[in-house]
Amino acid sequence: MTRDSAATSVNTVLAELFAAAAHGCRDRSPLTQRLLTDAAADLVQGGVVARIMAGSERDREGTVPGLRFAGAVHRLVLEGLAPGLAKHYPSVGGQPHLPTLWEDALPALKEHADLLRHRVTATVVQTNEPGRSAPLYGGLLVAAQEAAKAAGRHVPFCVRLLEVGASGGLNLRPHHVGYRLDDRVLGDPDSLLVLDPEWTGRPPADLDHRLRVVGRAGCDLHPVDVSTEDGRLHLSSFVWADQLDRWNRLRDALDLAATDPVKVDRSAGPEWLAKQLARVERDVLTVVWHSVVWQYVSPADRAMGRAVLADAAAKATPTTPLALLVYEPRREIDYKFALMLKLWPAGISLSLGVGEGHGIPFTWNVTPWE
Repeated sequence: MTRDSAATSVNTVLAELFAAAAHGCRDRSPLTQRLLTDAAADLVQGGVVARIMAGSERDREGTVPGLRFAGAVHRLVLEGLAPGLAKHYPSVGGQPHLPTLWEDALPALKEHADLLRHRVTATVVQTNEPGRSAPLYGGLLVAAQEAAKAAGRHVPFCVRLLEVGASGGLNLRPHHVGYRLDDRVLGDPDSLLVLDPEWTGRPPADLDHRLRVVGRAGCDLHPVDVSTEDGRLHLSSFVWADQLDRWNRLRDALDLAATDPVKVDRSAGPEWLAKQLARVERDVLTVVWHSVVWQYVSPADRAMGRAVLADAAAKATPTTPLALLVYEPRREIDYKFALMLKLWPAGISLSLGVGEGHGIPFTWNVTPWE
């Protein structure tokens, strides 16, 4: 095989990943779908996208190279570096015109190819979606109340929240968010971030009990400092620009974070979790939480994380209970995202319901977690 044919072959594989990412945007972000579809065709032809993606040709599917490319392009627009393309981006006041999108994108891609290549290769996708706080809040209510029942308590446990893969930590303050439900607002009705969770059904918990969070911490291999303009831009760039509801949620979540800072530690999950779980708090439910993280974790780290959790679970007592609460995709339910809960030492294992990747909408439906 010649060098040119080898390059064509790897670009074709990469183009297939771009096409898969475009398919994932179908019916949800026409702008991103069209950008990635045209970028995939450009890759096969060895165009400017091949130059931008140089060094990423053999990336695995879980690193979502197409979304990294789309995020890098969006950031150009947010920074005012692609005025000809900005007219298509609602996040800066534009209106998409899909037939001319690629034509208007090409000048910006060519002018900033080196900057885009650096960003694509040096960054990871960080969709710190605050909408996931809605199923998280409901799941924490269930966990705190079920742990209390198992321990023979009449009052739900206070919660210590530990998030693995926390990104910028935007979901580490679920008790400071408002959740609009029927004729009332759960959580904090005066919050800067008030969500419409679009729940079908309700969590199996007493919603009149207010969630009490007495500790929270998070880790990430590539934490985002949301107190900086760079961090805010980084998270913003991965929101699909024509999904203004998500865009507005992120703006509000970033404003809330500025009033209630939570540091996210730079660390691999297993090592960090082992240190956190070594400290046991009496009369507090420790909840390990992660959402849309599993695909980015290596098999070795997954095994180590399970071992750390199993060790802590074996030491849990009715007065020092432990929970695992996760929101991850499940292939067996057509790639919907399932909210799943395990409680120790109660031995409770439940799937609480399913929703979209961004947490909204969500359907509560309790079944055994098998």
